[in-house]
Amino acid sequence: MNTLAIDIGGTKLAAAIINSALEISQHMEIPTPANAEPQALEQALAQLVEAYQGKAQRVAVASTGIIDKGILTALNPDNLGGLNHFPLQAIVEKYTGLPCVVLNDAQAAAWAEYCHLSAQFKHVTFITVSTGVGGGIVINGELLIGPHAFAGHIGHIQADPNGPRCGCGRVGCVEAIASGRAIAAGATQELEGKNAREIFAQALSGNLQAQQRVARSAQAICQLIANIKALLDTECIVLGGSVGLAKGYRQQVEHQLAQLPQAFQVPVYSAHYQHDAGLMGAALWSEHLVI
Repeated sequence: MNTLAIDIGGTKLAAAIINSALEISQHMEIPTPANAEPQALEQALAQLVEAYQGKAQRVAVASTGIIDKGILTALNPDNLGGLNHFPLQAIVEKYTGLPCVVLNDAQAAAWAEYCHLSAQFKHVTFITVSTGVGGGIVINGELLIGPHAFAGHIGHIQADPNGPRCGCGRVGCVEAIASGRAIAAGATQELEGKNAREIFAQALSGNLQAQQRVARSAQAICQLIANIKALLDTECIVLGGSVGLAKGYRQQVEHQLAQLPQAFQVPVYSAHYQHDAGLMGAALWSEHLVI
């Protein structure tokens, strides 16, 4: 059976066909609409799925934000235009005519990475460091979603009570310190106006401020991992997202984690499915639910 997998992120919408052998084909991307109006996202989704008509038997969607009973709500308005109660599942089914399952993108990625690691681990936590910071948690082989689909939003754990205000409304969240948007927002002088990708390039070239921006992000993720270890006793951490998969970033997190007491240390892996973890996880989750 072919699954049309869709991944809705803060900067791009991705889609692909994933077959029963977990092979990805016909991958395409379009920008996430900058317009906060729900009609803009609906139109973008309609455009995206049009190319896949007749090529799949079901649809699986992974999206940033809180996904509860098929409804999308952006916890941090900066990441998805402030969408509130957007009927994501109904709209995708409307334009595809196919049964559809939807879940949070980090939860989806967590499920994909757990499926890859399940022979070794039953307790896996996925952390995406990208436009924002999110997570997905698998405990004893079960994906933790929660009664209000809020489980895994670990980017909104407080990292610094004196830190910057997060888009969710709290102060000093991990997301407000470690995300790609946060790395760029705090840049000054020669780095002002550059995005996270450009700042990473500057860091690799030896720019001290850029290196400090990246190190601050990695330190926040290190402390987040230690907190997760203390709370859940997770067996491993998987890092994904554009920042999490950037050259040298995981190694920085591992180096800082190694300075902590042994009880807080945990193996850290880069996402096996790389930037397709959300797509693959959505497809695997739809198979798990047998829609």
